[in-house]
Amino acid sequence: MKTELAVFLLGGYDLEMITIKHILEGRDDCLVIDKHLDWGSAKLSCYKKEMDLYSDATIYGIELQEDIPIPDSYQRIDHHNDYSDKPSSLEQVAIIINHGLNRYEQLVAANDKGYIPAMMAMQASPEEIEVIRKKDRMAQGVSEPDERLAEQALKNDLKQYPRLWTVRSKSSCFSPICDRLFPYPSLLIYTDEEWMLYGKGKKDLTLLYEEEIKQGKIFHGGGDYGYIGSVKNAYSQTEILRIVEQIKLKYASI
Repeated sequence: MKTELAVFLLGGYDLEMITIKHILEGRDDCLVIDKHLDWGSAKLSCYKKEMDLYSDATIYGIELQEDIPIPDSYQRIDHHNDYSDKPSSLEQVAIIINHGLNRYEQLVAANDKGYIPAMMAMQASPEEIEVIRKKDRMAQGVSEPDERLAEQALKNDLKQYPRLWTVRSKSSCFSPICDRLFPYPSLLIYTDEEWMLYGKGKKDLTLLYEEEIKQGKIFHGGGDYGYIGSVKNAYSQTEILRIVEQIKLKYASI
């Protein structure tokens, strides 16, 4: 089906993805297709039918795992792993459609690319940061029970070493823990199914886990003061505990 439209396929929901949807919707030159995916299910194959339908159009996949062959007209929009040196996905979309980001949208982009430090670099007020972080948690599907579980984990399962803090989470939603603890040196949060490291020294871990990143078991982004973590269920509980100890030893030697 021939079309002059630019077709945008939306990836997993967070505040950045919702903001991208907002600036695209209502434009005559864009077609937005949204399957309301979360991070774990954000795969290109979810849009196979739509890709076949608009095979002659320029198709932009935003933060989607490319688990099926891609057509020549497909363009990836991302800022993770091999694309971690790129601007945020929101900024990339804005360039494509020639949209000038307002202050709020700039903060959303900064938050997604570099979390609170990036917003602080923009001289964001505490109130602005609080609004962005709260909206981001809501967009990710963080519930009130998740917020309470974060408080319980911090009370019972927080360990603070000189260069690294660790928390065994009771929920797969890690952002309530991050937001409550910031600022921290580096922060490792984990469950029986996944782990995530935030903060300084992340670059060293991308080298340590280079092969696992190539295999798609680990992803990262946000520069050296960024994040690196495992895809959910990519490792067994035993393997995750081994990785946690490995990271603790790594930071003890820094």
